[in-house]
Amino acid sequence: GSLLENTSSLFHFHGLRRLNLAGNSFNGTISSKLFSQLVSLTHLNLSFNGIFDDIESYLRFDGEGFDMLARNLTKLRNLVLDTVDMSDVELTSFLNLSSSLEHLSLESCELHGEFPSQVFQLPNLKVLGLNGNFNLTGYLPKTNWSSSLELLDLSSCDFRGSIPTLFGNLTQIIAVDLSGNSLEGQIPDVFGSLRKLTSLSFLLCNLSGPLPRSIFNLTKITHLDLSINHLEGPFPNHVNELQFLEVLLLNNNSVSGGVPSWLFTLPSLLQLDLRYNKLIGPIDQIQKPGFVQYVDLSDNDIGGPIPYSIFYLVNLTWLYLSSNNLSGPIPYSIFDLVNLRELDLSSNNLSGVIKSDMLSKLMSLEVLVVSSNSLLSLSTRSNDVNYSFPQLTTVSFSDCSVRQFPSFFQTSNLQYLYLSNNMISGGISKWEAEGWERLLFLDLSHNFLTALEQFPGNNLRMLNLQSNLLQGPILSTCLNPQIPILKELEVLIISENKLTGNIPSICNLSSLDVLDLSKNSLSGTIPDCLGNFSYLTFLDLQMNNFFGKIPDSFVNNSELSHLLLNDNQLEGLVPSSLANSISLEVLNLGNNKLTDRFPCWTVSLPSLQVIILRFNRFYGPLPHSVASTNFSALRIIDLSENDFTGTLPTKLFQNLRAMKDKPKEWLYSIAFKFRGSRFGSDIYEIDPLNVTTKRLEMELTKTVAIFVSMDLSNNQFCGKIPKEVGQLISLQMLNFSHNNFTGPIPASFGNLIALESLDLSSNKL
Repeated sequence: GSLLENTSSLFHFHGLRRLNLAGNSFNGTISSKLFSQLVSLTHLNLSFNGIFDDIESYLRFDGEGFDMLARNLTKLRNLVLDTVDMSDVELTSFLNLSSSLEHLSLESCELHGEFPSQVFQLPNLKVLGLNGNFNLTGYLPKTNWSSSLELLDLSSCDFRGSIPTLFGNLTQIIAVDLSGNSLEGQIPDVFGSLRKLTSLSFLLCNLSGPLPRSIFNLTKITHLDLSINHLEGPFPNHVNELQFLEVLLLNNNSVSGGVPSWLFTLPSLLQLDLRYNKLIGPIDQIQKPGFVQYVDLSDNDIGGPIPYSIFYLVNLTWLYLSSNNLSGPIPYSIFDLVNLRELDLSSNNLSGVIKSDMLSKLMSLEVLVVSSNSLLSLSTRSNDVNYSFPQLTTVSFSDCSVRQFPSFFQTSNLQYLYLSNNMISGGISKWEAEGWERLLFLDLSHNFLTALEQFPGNNLRMLNLQSNLLQGPILSTCLNPQIPILKELEVLIISENKLTGNIPSICNLSSLDVLDLSKNSLSGTIPDCLGNFSYLTFLDLQMNNFFGKIPDSFVNNSELSHLLLNDNQLEGLVPSSLANSISLEVLNLGNNKLTDRFPCWTVSLPSLQVIILRFNRFYGPLPHSVASTNFSALRIIDLSENDFTGTLPTKLFQNLRAMKDKPKEWLYSIAFKFRGSRFGSDIYEIDPLNVTTKRLEMELTKTVAIFVSMDLSNNQFCGKIPKEVGQLISLQMLNFSHNNFTGPIPASFGNLIALESLDLSSNKL
């Protein structure tokens, strides 16, 4: 409740020196009366009051209340107001604080404006905490800092300017955190006198220039964080201090040169993070290995072999060397690091063979990622099933030289297995598919598999078999409705194979997010229940031999964003139930035998970006009566090779806002992300779109900004071309050829500055 109502009895204690009301549920405005009475206070703590998830119930100061506190409490030495709302406080009130103040903590108080630098100069100040006041700005003073300062925390504020050289005079300082401010300039090389400093963080401060040499001479430092800045230059060749350093974070800078061995020999170091720099190596041989547990050198340019000596670091638990230029074989000694939990050597030029008996030594290993090493393979043996991998959850061998499905993992606890872009051939037998009790994600795309008797695993969430040589009626075998193991399946991708037969009953796969069976030779009708899958966002059945009608069952599917049914033999009407798919972005029904009028309900789909109806039997006019918001996101429309008639509706062209925007690279979301591990291939790329320009087909893939195009060719449109077409200044391709348009070419076409292809041939212009 109200602080005033619940503490009125305290007003009688005029000699009260210490008052601690922290961690309660007081709320409301702090009355100035409180500080007109308790003038003897030396310690006041009102922090962490109010109801945590209700901002209206926090304790707060008004301007008068805090000003009264600053003026009246002349004996105050310790003031802690963390999370008290001080957004109404004038910052000039801080100039009235007692010169005896030693401890000032104002974490997350909603302070804003420029903080007076004079507070840093209070003669007895030992602790100053302003962290978490995101709109609080100010400058570090150039002169007269309090020489008694021991702790300075300005993290997550918006202080500006440079770090003054006077910083080196803070001889009593123990901990400094300036992370998340908008500083500039270099870190001054003035750390020689800071003999008591144990923790220093300049994380995300926009600092530049060389690494200050004196920072490596700190004798008591335990935590050093200079990450996410613009620091550059090499490490010193030798360091004799830093004996107590436990954490060194320098990631996301421009540190260059080699990787000196002293980094691994510091006796107290546990965590070393140098990722995203410009280190070129080599990694020096380690003479006296320390006790480091976490090493991340990923995303540098380190060349040469992995030194055997790095594996003398017997306490290593996390080792990340990905995205470098490391070459040569993986040292066998790596498999003696029995404490390893995560090992990432991906995206290098490593070679050799990893054998199952080697892996079995790493009893603590949870994550193994060696993908994108094209000369690296995985060996399987007849007795591999005898090996155990008790902790292993994630294995990624994508883009390597694996030739055989690693069935020896089938009795493990593996959850994520990525084997895409390898040379795995032959089939996966029913025996090899058994086990895998905890497998959730399996990616075998872009291999040479020819047969599959059963899907591995009982609890799969994602299965990707894209671009293999699978053939025959595999779906009827593996999607047998009598097998209850696929009810949790979210992503099923078997595109670009040689599958035949029908889609069996898959109505029990009600958790599907993505179903891609495109570019096969499947036939039969499309199951009605696909339209009822409420989680389905991506359905791609293009380039098969499906016939019959498109199911009119899209009643509860508001999540569907991509529907690709083109290049089949579908007939009949476009189902009106698709109007319920309000998230639809891409609708491709081209190259079928559909006979219908233009599906007018599509104009009200707020996210629709692509509609392709070409090469069908659509007829009749386009809708003239449309609302002003209709088709506002549309960027590709292809109605070519149909029997549309009538004049073009001017209102329709006025609504095409995405085509009227200033020309720019419209990046179309052709990557579908699904839930997965932090490693491996968690992005599935959809098939590209084909856009016809002057009868030449061009394929738009993820590497090209999506075309903004309109193709109405080979229909029976008539009348004048509306001048509003000239307002579509983002158009890159426009094809009105082979129609019955009359009159002049609109002068407004001169505005189409992004146009790359224009075809108006075979009309009556």
